Amino acid sequence: MTKVDARDLQTNETDDRGRIYLGTEYANKRVTVAVVEVESDRPDEDELAAAYREASESAKELAEEWDEASDEAWGGLDK
Repeated sequence: MTKVDARDLQTNETDDRGRIYLGTEYANKRVTVAVVEVESDRPDEDELAAAYREASESAKELAEEWDEASDEAWGGLDK
């Protein structure tokens, strides 16, 4: 197995098609690339589901508070 010096590792971001520009120093050379880790800039499904649940609960609480405030406001108009 080939040992890799940590100082030789590079972090690059891909374009919208998943391609990485390595640079002209690699032109006309055979390059082997290993993907060590992949990070997404988008939340995963569990994070999205939790965010939707939280927003739904907040909306429900806000609607209940508004309903109470609305009843009080209408009640004040009847006086």
